[in-house]
Amino acid sequence: MSTPTLQVVRPAGAGHETLYVLLLCLIIVLGAGSVVAWHGETQEVAHLESNQLDARRDLSAAEQGIYADLRVTLDEIRILRESEPALPAPQALADEGFAPFAQDASSVSRGGHAWQLLGDDAYFGASANPSVSGSFLMRISESPDAPPDIWLNRSQPATAPAASDDAALSVAGWQQIVAQFDAGVTRQHRH
Repeated sequence: MSTPTLQVVRPAGAGHETLYVLLLCLIIVLGAGSVVAWHGETQEVAHLESNQLDARRDLSAAEQGIYADLRVTLDEIRILRESEPALPAPQALADEGFAPFAQDASSVSRGGHAWQLLGDDAYFGASANPSVSGSFLMRISESPDAPPDIWLNRSQPATAPAASDDAALSVAGWQQIVAQFDAGVTRQHRH
């Protein structure tokens, strides 16, 4: 009989596997970082004029709600204007239930604006509670595809402007509300 041989098999060390896994993780992180740096774009934020307010950043929640309602109602006003050349009265818009002209709980909580038609091209909403929301002016353009032209005055109490051109409104303390859509709002992917 032969003598039994004893062979010692040492377990594989975890050191080499750990080193390979860490090296692979480092390669992945460096690769991802270089892809992000390579595809990154710098976006310039448009600067506002001194008589303008950003609809997202510069308005209170109540003012943002009224601004959004005015933008939606503007489309309805333009549709109504196709059948009649004159602008509908604020009371007619309220009777149809168009916000912010309709007097409901949300209009009261947003400042309780009293709306009136100025001439044949603008709506003025005087705020009953300037601490909640300023007064609004929405000018209606003849062009159906013109952007909304909405102005805000936070002075107490705001009165209807005597003239509705940009320079006169700015001098009277009105500020135009503009909606900017930049990288802070949406991500833009150009493929």
